[in-house]
Amino acid sequence: MDKNMKRQILQIVAFAILLYCAVTHIDIVWYVFRNFLSLLAPFILGGSIAFIINVPMKNIEKHLFKKNVKMQKFKRPLSYVLTLLLILGILALALVVIIPELVNTTKMLAQQIPIAFNAVQNWIQKNSEYWPMIATYIESAEIDFSSLSSKAVTLLQSGASKFFSSSVDVIGSVISGIVSFVIGIVFSVYLLFQKEKLSCQAKKILYALLPVKTADRVVSVTSLANHTFSNFLSGQCLEACILGTLFVIVMSILRMPYAVMIGVVIALTALIPVVGGFIGCAVGMFLIVMVNPMQALWFLVLFLILQQLEGNLIYPRVVGNSVGLPSIWVLAAVSIGSSLFGILGILVFIPLCSVCYALFRDFVHVRLKKRNIAKSKYK
Repeated sequence: MDKNMKRQILQIVAFAILLYCAVTHIDIVWYVFRNFLSLLAPFILGGSIAFIINVPMKNIEKHLFKKNVKMQKFKRPLSYVLTLLLILGILALALVVIIPELVNTTKMLAQQIPIAFNAVQNWIQKNSEYWPMIATYIESAEIDFSSLSSKAVTLLQSGASKFFSSSVDVIGSVISGIVSFVIGIVFSVYLLFQKEKLSCQAKKILYALLPVKTADRVVSVTSLANHTFSNFLSGQCLEACILGTLFVIVMSILRMPYAVMIGVVIALTALIPVVGGFIGCAVGMFLIVMVNPMQALWFLVLFLILQQLEGNLIYPRVVGNSVGLPSIWVLAAVSIGSSLFGILGILVFIPLCSVCYALFRDFVHVRLKKRNIAKSKYK
């Protein structure tokens, strides 16, 4: 038996022993993994922030400062600042549209509750011969809303002691979260400003430790994944804008209230694939029902129609084209991802399936070429 065979056998035995120890002490392994993951959480957050910001930032850097030679030294910080201003501007515009309407709707709701109760009470009194027992109970019921408010205050005061008893833990968690967020932001800035250097260092490590063919394959797959995930993010934003615009146009034609606001809310929530639109639908129905309950029902019908149009036509084409994945596989990725991991699965599975699809497609083409299969066989 040669040395290579002995080495392989020893590696297999060592791996089997480690696997057995890990399975028999899975609680310890999970505890160590969870703590290790918590240590990496700020850096994972920073990497995610850097990846999202890099998508518009590289386009700004490429197109805005391409021909300006004098600004080459400052193109990276200026592009970063412009990207942040763009993101903050979009969020501020959305809040300016949404918050005033929500405040007005809440005030309207507070004013309508006593009126609605009195209307129900009067209606039951008019039909007292049909429900004598209920009418007697309603007539005797007198709701003092100021008394309810005082009781609510008393309830809050009684629970204040319990709240403050755990305030130390809450403050500690908040401080830890703020520290992690700050570290993540700083790490994301470092990644964005040094991305070429970090990419070069990572490739050096790969080619130093791995065989050349393996390192080439890792670089190729990583580049494909980065391109696919970037296109997926762009396609998701484009799809959200299309859906929000559709709602604004159709609701304006049908003279429904809060058309612009609901369109903005649906566009923001639609950034969460497939299920995000339903959150926007709930908010829209809540706002419209305060003005006209019948129009709220028509809005639900409109939402179901546009959601079917978006889910079966717009989304697979826009997002599928952006990641290079056929429409049918986009639907399959959404279904599998949502079933396994919920919203996170939807966000990850579409670009992940696109990467797997591209790799498998290349593998099939290589195999067909090696076997000298004529194109007439499969065309």
